[in-house]
Amino acid sequence: MRIPSMTALRALDAIARLGSVSAAADELSLTRSAISHQIGSLEDNLGFSLTERQGRGIALTFAGERYAREIHRILASLEEAGRAVDNLGVAGRLTVSCNPGFASYWLCQHIGDFVRQYPQVQLQLISPRTPDDVSDSQADLFIAYGIGDWPDLQVEQLVPLRYFPVCSPRLINALGGLKSVQDLNKFPLLHMSDHSDWRVWLNAAKAGHMDLEQHCGVIFTDANCAQAACMAGQGVAMGDNLISGDALAQGLLVRPFDIAVDSLRGYFLVSTPEKNQRPTVEAFSHWLKNQLKASTQRWCKAPI
Repeated sequence: MRIPSMTALRALDAIARLGSVSAAADELSLTRSAISHQIGSLEDNLGFSLTERQGRGIALTFAGERYAREIHRILASLEEAGRAVDNLGVAGRLTVSCNPGFASYWLCQHIGDFVRQYPQVQLQLISPRTPDDVSDSQADLFIAYGIGDWPDLQVEQLVPLRYFPVCSPRLINALGGLKSVQDLNKFPLLHMSDHSDWRVWLNAAKAGHMDLEQHCGVIFTDANCAQAACMAGQGVAMGDNLISGDALAQGLLVRPFDIAVDSLRGYFLVSTPEKNQRPTVEAFSHWLKNQLKASTQRWCKAPI
């Protein structure tokens, strides 16, 4: 048996992933007849059928599905090997300024993956004076929290934020359940800076009549501290789909209600136009966006 051509293997992989010859042809920039020819040539080489007619289209045979799974694994390994070699060319010092909340509850949970992919980058993480501060000249890149208004800088939003109540499942069990918004009356509420975060959410939940002043709770100035207290079962806090994401996925926090409110603020990648072109900055930005995309697929969004 001859070693199959890479084009034929990629054609089979595309059909298996996308489900049709037309979609595979579009992805590989080939004609449908060229895709069919590649599959036919591959079948002749292997000595068994990979596809069969199904209505007006085709489907993979049992043997074709098994072979396609192995080919997908091999192609993914080849792609990863290529990235690893490319990454060896990215080297030097990289200083990233990141606010403590994002660093504690997301970045520090994933940063080891960047170090493994880019072993020659000397990474330093520093904390800004305020969440929206992008003035530190020693930083090559900022992960800043704000509304995105940093003039003359390169600005890219990382994740649109939505916020909603979160709490420890242990607290819910201890206080006899949290099934309705009215049940919040028996729970301590944790606030950020003032009562405005809860007031906006309660209005969205059609419970704006609730008197927040009567609730025994704590006002925090840092999301890191508010979530730490929430995870420790000290009250119900206002979380969001980024900082609370991993804790929700791990079951450390739960969402008692399905209602979420769009935030006017969010997390942004910020850099000067000159530093934005550096290979280390480009590598970290690309890695960060891919990791966040993967995280969003794992985060638990359903209420309890």
